Amino acid sequence: MNAFNEIIEKIKDVISNESDTGKVFDKDVAAELNISQATFATMKKRGAVPYKELLEFCARRKLSINWLFFDQSAGMLVEETEKFFRVKYFSSVRASAGGGADNIDENYEEITIDRKIIGSFFPKISNDDIHTKNIEAIHVDGESMEPTLKNGSIVFVDREKNIICKDGIFIVSTPGGLFIKRLNRKVDGSIELISDNKLYSPEVLAPDEVQILGKVVGGVERL
Repeated sequence: MNAFNEIIEKIKDVISNESDTGKVFDKDVAAELNISQATFATMKKRGAVPYKELLEFCARRKLSINWLFFDQSAGMLVEETEKFFRVKYFSSVRASAGGGADNIDENYEEITIDRKIIGSFFPKISNDDIHTKNIEAIHVDGESMEPTLKNGSIVFVDREKNIICKDGIFIVSTPGGLFIKRLNRKVDGSIELISDNKLYSPEVLAPDEVQILGKVVGGVERL
């Protein structure tokens, strides 16, 4: 896997054609990734890879993230598809941990990701299980699921899992919008939406007001 400094050089190559002089600096990469120069300098020094921003960069530029991380060409992706995983990335969708957000629509980018990367997000899931999953990526908006999920994080959602379980966090569609919450089915059949942040009170909805869209199976914090 390429080190952060190698990834920076690849990004510079991509955006150098847009420079009048052909010269690209770290500040230009920081701007491309929507990271402040100070934060970018700190991340570079620590070798802290900004996964969320790199995912968005590849989606905007129609690039394979495998090329960025592993020097693997698009042709190689076609020839060795069993080594890769495709994720629908809804860059404009926010699953609200506070107030209701918009529902998932059809506006998404499809990102091809090496299964080693996906495996690092889901250490308890075997490669064979990952290969069969219908996993999508969306953002967390709000603080009500902190400290478990940070505001601005990307979460990976298994759309095949819509059964309420004790330790699960789910994406649900409600009349108030899209939420990311723990769920509890009460004796009367109503569904309780529970926040990890104790400053937020649970909300109880009728069963027909809650559509479970999937279970959160992993995530990446905004660095």
